[in-house]
Amino acid sequence: MKIKGPILLTLLLVLAGGGSLLLRGHQMKEDAPENPPIHWCDSLNRHLTNDLSSLPQMDAVIDSFMDFWTLHGVSLAVMRNDSLLYARGYGMAGERTPMTPGTTLRLASVSKLLTAVGIMRLQEEGKLFLDTPVFGPLGILKKYDSYIKDDNYYLITVEHLLRHQAGFTSRGGDPVFSPYTSLDALLRKQLGRWLAFEPGTYQEYSNFGFLLLSLVIEEVSGLSYEEFMQKEVFAPALCHDFRIAGNYLSDRHPGESRYWMQPDAELTTSFDGRYSAVPKCYGGNNITGSQGAGGWTGSAPELARIVACIDGKGPVEDILDPFSVSQMTTYFDPDTFSLGWNDTKPSGEWTRSGSFSGTQALIKTYPDGECWIFISNTSAWRGTRFSHNIAALFKNLRGRFSEKLPRRDLFRE
Repeated sequence: MKIKGPILLTLLLVLAGGGSLLLRGHQMKEDAPENPPIHWCDSLNRHLTNDLSSLPQMDAVIDSFMDFWTLHGVSLAVMRNDSLLYARGYGMAGERTPMTPGTTLRLASVSKLLTAVGIMRLQEEGKLFLDTPVFGPLGILKKYDSYIKDDNYYLITVEHLLRHQAGFTSRGGDPVFSPYTSLDALLRKQLGRWLAFEPGTYQEYSNFGFLLLSLVIEEVSGLSYEEFMQKEVFAPALCHDFRIAGNYLSDRHPGESRYWMQPDAELTTSFDGRYSAVPKCYGGNNITGSQGAGGWTGSAPELARIVACIDGKGPVEDILDPFSVSQMTTYFDPDTFSLGWNDTKPSGEWTRSGSFSGTQALIKTYPDGECWIFISNTSAWRGTRFSHNIAALFKNLRGRFSEKLPRRDLFRE
């Protein structure tokens, strides 16, 4: 089904409750809140332990889920109304290392949500807008124009990249996970192809689009993508352990889990040609090079902290203004991706999933104020469809245990 092009570019929003009018990225300051904003501790991943969260019956359900899907380790965080109620690791993060709440893991395409937040921060600073062209004489990445053969590239805007509407396709293989070892070689090859459709007329999920957004952030900010995100997104949210993932086991960060494939998974040639037979989770793809499309590692509690900072609700102080939150979460129709999120329903249920070899991740927020986050260090044979099984697990756990969750805030204890 064809969809309309960017429709947020001249959107005039009346924000419920505040009564302020906000247009594009220009914010009209609202009155200060009656209560001062809550600020969290600076060492969340080191502060939390498995001893702080225990509901034996719920934990048994998660253990059974792990056994059924042959998962080595899982990290779970549950937040309600910006308060972290539960954070626990299950199984193993290494051969002899238990999973803990503070263990960091690859986040796969959950990284796209983080990248979208970075883009919105730049818009609030007036350094770009959603309708800013990506290529062409006025484009942010005009230095790559010499690689382009299809004039439709000059129609691509920042919003097209965020909504997977730029015209890129993964038919024939995902270019971000192609065997090319050079970013320039990848750009030269992909930008030299014809687009699959005119930008803004259709959508097809694209990792390459979010790789381009990483380059947009670098070009506009003058910083590396990782440096900008740590300075402008994670530091304001008091998150300290987000890092771009390495490709091999030897590249694992301190405190990061290791990863496993399913027992019957076949070995593959490494993306860079260095090895003829590697587990796909260790060298099968250039995860580092995917950057904002799928490169981040982080913990479930710090992901919860980020969600609390971009949900437009209190009591936690947001790192985005209300207009940006509205742009990211406005629902149009089932055929239009939200900005960073996979889907944002009018009811208030928001979803962001991620799947890589060795990684499964899901964030779900619900209309009642709960947010559930699941990250595993093991591939599931269902691949990206496994997110539906995790969502079913959340539904089961919420129905049985929501009322039994402790009334507290681990962000502040």
